[in-house]
Amino acid sequence: MADNELQDVIEVLEELCEDTSVPKNVKEKFSEMINSLKSSKELSIKVNKALHGLDEIGDDTNLQPYVRTQIWNLVSMLEKSG
Repeated sequence: MADNELQDVIEVLEELCEDTSVPKNVKEKFSEMINSLKSSKELSIKVNKALHGLDEIGDDTNLQPYVRTQIWNLVSMLEKSG
C-alpha cells in the first residue's frame, strides 16, 4: 500500500469522526484505527487490525446507511492494498 493510499484511508476515517450522525462509540473506534494506521508498526499488521475493526463496526445497527457504505469503501481500499 502506497503512503498516499494509506493517507486516503486516514482522511476518510477522520471525516467520519467529525460526522455528527456517527455514534460516539463508533467515533472512538475510528480514532483508535487512525492512531494505529499512523503508528510505526508493520503495514500488514496495521491493515489487518483496521480491517477487523471496520468489520465489527459495519455490523452496528445504529449506523446510517451512507456511513456503512463508507466503511465498505474503506474495506475495499485496504483489501486492494493488502
